[in-house]
Amino acid sequence: MSQNASPSAPPRRTRRIVLVSLVILGLASAAFAVRRPLLMAAPRCMAGRWHGCYDTFNGVVLMMLVGLPLAAVVVWALTLCRRADGGTSAWRMSLAEVGMVYGTVPMVWLTMMPGPGAGVVPGRVSLVPLQDLVTMGPVGIGGNLLIFAALGFFAPMRFAALASVPRILALGAGCSALVETAQYVLRLDRVSSVDDVLVNAAGAVLAGLASRRWWRTTAEVSSDQPRPALAAAD
Repeated sequence: MSQNASPSAPPRRTRRIVLVSLVILGLASAAFAVRRPLLMAAPRCMAGRWHGCYDTFNGVVLMMLVGLPLAAVVVWALTLCRRADGGTSAWRMSLAEVGMVYGTVPMVWLTMMPGPGAGVVPGRVSLVPLQDLVTMGPVGIGGNLLIFAALGFFAPMRFAALASVPRILALGAGCSALVETAQYVLRLDRVSSVDDVLVNAAGAVLAGLASRRWWRTTAEVSSDQPRPALAAAD
């Protein structure tokens, strides 16, 4: 029996447990830090009221946290289906699919919330790079970094075609440009800024680099393809 063989399953399982624990701890810490604003929106959200819940930052964040158990159930169900079909990396693929949708849609929803002058004031644009960074402030920059962070983190885990920094940058910039264009066309009383595109794309790239060790490879895509049946002997 070889003495050099080392079990790889326990360390991988340990890393997954540590990663999930850190994510849960981070979410719990963030929820505790903003518990008071979230609880202010809770009565309206629990009553299903649009105004005061889904049109506010606190309400959207609260419903996103409340929906986490359902998202976990969806990941679990997709993982079981993939394992039943003999797919590889079932857990990672399922988590990536749910994560990039669940982590991106609410953030885009927040950016598309109309201002008080929506439909009245004309659309505004800012096309000078780096001009708006000063007025954003740390909170604004941090928020813009997070808008497409989930997409940048999970998309290369799901699609091998996106598993490179230039493609993640293009994905983040393209999605951000669509959002800024929609803000201008719909006259949401928001400034469509090129700096928003730059910061959004940077957030996607930074998040993508954080998940680089789990990016999907071309070899994994090939292993997922069904093998052709052997021709029957005559």
